[in-house]
Amino acid sequence: MPTSNHSPSMNPIQWRTLWISDVHLGTKDCKAELLNNFLKHHQAEELYLVGDILDGWRMQNGVYWQRSFTRLIRRILKLSKQGVPIHYITGNHDEFLRKYANNALDNIRLINRCVHTTKDGRRLLVIHGDQFDGVARAQRWLKYLGDKGYDLLMFLNRSYNRWRAKYGLGYWSLASFIKSRIKRAKIYIEEYENGVAYAAGKQGFDGVICGHIHHAAIKDINGIEYYNTGDWVESCTALAEDHQGQIHLLHWPELKSLHNEETEQLAQASAA
Repeated sequence: MPTSNHSPSMNPIQWRTLWISDVHLGTKDCKAELLNNFLKHHQAEELYLVGDILDGWRMQNGVYWQRSFTRLIRRILKLSKQGVPIHYITGNHDEFLRKYANNALDNIRLINRCVHTTKDGRRLLVIHGDQFDGVARAQRWLKYLGDKGYDLLMFLNRSYNRWRAKYGLGYWSLASFIKSRIKRAKIYIEEYENGVAYAAGKQGFDGVICGHIHHAAIKDINGIEYYNTGDWVESCTALAEDHQGQIHLLHWPELKSLHNEETEQLAQASAA
């Protein structure tokens, strides 16, 4: 089975399919440099961008843009020019693109949902997943409240990890801790996963691949295969299908080994 832990000097790992979501380009917490590095070392015959690649919500209040964001977009465009089919599934943070769905630019196809058939014949629904989130489907003021709460959480996360880096401590995700320890957050994740899996099963699919909640997972839910890509804000995870049809959850190791301060230095060095 392929593994994501290998020396940068080695040839890229070859996959049949890669799925990435929740990059949130345009925000301070986006790990674009790490994702760009990941795509250097992991290549696929087909690439799915499963929503919230751009963060249109944040851009409404002013554009925050880094060179690393531009480099990542250039890498994706380069893959397209090399003949890699790229499926951009719209999410709620890039919902402004939904009205342009079913259009294509060279090998990049913009869609709201699609079906992926694995090498061993399983039919998987691919969708961002906000359609199954009660908060995301609620009135706009509830969306705003949840968005601001998450902003505060990620601000605290950045501040705390700068302090940890100062004292030689590794990266630690406050958001992941809250999701794993607070009962209400765990219930929300479980309800979301069950809802998505149930809907996929009712539509006749063998499984579903989604993102949205920033909680990577591979599990069986009442006979339906549930896959969540995770994100490139907190955990830096992706899903990959090998050439036998098995799907794996990849954790890009740099996030575990680099402090926040060192990650910023890496980005600055690359920009120089």
